Amino acid sequence: MDDTTRAKPSGGRRFGPRAGRRAVRDAWRTFREDMTRGAFTLRPLRTAPEDAPWLRRVPAPLRTVAGHWRQGLVQAAALLVLVWYLVPRPLEADTMLSALLVALPVAMLALRPVGAYWLSLAGLVLAPTVYPQLGADFPHNSPVLAAHLTVLLCVAWRAHKRTVVLLWMLTSAVAGVVSINFVRSGPDMTSEPGEMAFLYGAALLVLLFVRAWRGSQIRIAEQSAEVREERSLRTRLEERAVIARELHDVVAHHMSVVAIQAEAAPYRVQDPPEELVKALATIRENAVTALAELRRVLGVVRSDQPAVPEAPQPTLAELDGLVANVRASGRDAELVTTGSVRPLPPGVELSAYRIVQESLSNALRYAPGAAVRVELAHVLGGLGIRVANGPSTGPVTEPSRGAGQGIRGMTERAALLGGELTAGAREDGGWDVEAYLPVEPQPGGGEPVGRSAGDSTATGSEACA
Repeated sequence: MDDTTRAKPSGGRRFGPRAGRRAVRDAWRTFREDMTRGAFTLRPLRTAPEDAPWLRRVPAPLRTVAGHWRQGLVQAAALLVLVWYLVPRPLEADTMLSALLVALPVAMLALRPVGAYWLSLAGLVLAPTVYPQLGADFPHNSPVLAAHLTVLLCVAWRAHKRTVVLLWMLTSAVAGVVSINFVRSGPDMTSEPGEMAFLYGAALLVLLFVRAWRGSQIRIAEQSAEVREERSLRTRLEERAVIARELHDVVAHHMSVVAIQAEAAPYRVQDPPEELVKALATIRENAVTALAELRRVLGVVRSDQPAVPEAPQPTLAELDGLVANVRASGRDAELVTTGSVRPLPPGVELSAYRIVQESLSNALRYAPGAAVRVELAHVLGGLGIRVANGPSTGPVTEPSRGAGQGIRGMTERAALLGGELTAGAREDGGWDVEAYLPVEPQPGGGEPVGRSAGDSTATGSEACA
């Protein structure tokens, strides 16, 4: 086999001495970053979220304390280790000092877990010097072992896997050296360093297993939530597609018929009056515009991102066309604009246009023959709108199914911008729609932006007064 036919490792990754040395360097770098810089890093334990279901069942005066249950558990463990250590020993100064060396690292877990680990190692080394009468089983007697194992597991829970391996090696080495030095000073050692290294390793393996299992459960829960969200989104898209299809099949068909008949009607009458031709042309133009608006809305409904429509949105500059359509129907209509006209945010202009459009439609439907007046007031804090029509002079159209939804929709549009809208009848039989849409100036002289809810400072009638 020559060089041209020699097999190469798949994926281009080589395994050998260099890879081993690289892994050791990476492990040492991770350990150094986690255990040296982390020793001076403040990492307090998390408190329970305020919206936790179990916390809501706790009486209000105790919720703050209950939310810090992790910190309380750590301090209780430190107190338990302290009492456990002191009970069989006389209360002397050297006993108290060695007890603090054992229990203080456990208490530090609430704020500086890595620093607690180094202090715990220092306690293993310094405790025999401070209190030589520790016993032949030091450093593996029950309170010392429980304290150091608690600190070790708490630090390893947050550490990288490579760091966990080095923690085990370092802890076993320090404990073994302390045991050998301690037994040389006199007492017979009752536990071998190898046994304790095995105990530390077994505890860390169990911790890694639990941590891996918990991580897998979290990933499964996140994936399940994503699947549910995708399924819910798919269901909503299907429902919107059904609605869009029904609207297209029913409304678009009828509007198309209206447009075609309005265009063909003048040719079916000999010498039609000019007023009739203009009226039919207006009907056709409105039908075509309605079809275009319907197609745009259906495109938004079918889209999975309806918040970003591609078609240009109507603005206040197009209100003249709305008023002209009302005049074409034989009504007296006028548009009055006061104040310093300036560019407004697209959302404000669109909402103002829709409010005026809906108000004019209601005037045409429910106040036949009445004059209509549209007032726009560009004030310092926003835009005032007033659409007023006089009393009806003709037969009123019967309310259709769903009547009243238009006013509700206008009110919601104004509320979304932090404004307000009122609509009601006047004493003379007319009808007024008044709205105020707040606008805040952009810092630095930029274009104004819409205010958030609750910031409006004037009503529509005050702005248009």
